[in-house]
Amino acid sequence: MSEEQSNNKKFTEWHGIPRKEVKWHPSVDESKCIGCGMCVLGCGRNVYDFDFKRNKTVVKNPFNCMVGCTTCQVTCLQNAISFPEKEYVRKIIKKNNLISKSKKELLELKKSKVIE
Repeated sequence: MSEEQSNNKKFTEWHGIPRKEVKWHPSVDESKCIGCGMCVLGCGRNVYDFDFKRNKTVVKNPFNCMVGCTTCQVTCLQNAISFPEKEYVRKIIKKNNLISKSKKELLELKKSKVIE
């Protein structure tokens, strides 16, 4: 299995929710994008690609994006990248009781680690 196939399989869910049901991913405003590539090179999840003919960033794998991450938006000096409002993610967390699930996962993690 290729690395890309492995990553795509890895990113199919977010805390048990099918990733394609969570509409969290970047959008690039081409009128603002200057083609610096900071987002393409900085994203470790292969969300972006670069269109060398147009000298623009394109969103290639939107559902590889980590839900809630906005690192690319923060590093874009042209403000060309946008995301849904953070309240969208918070509503999903509340609706799906993810805080409780997260606490249970942390307890399991604690059990598996040697605590000094």
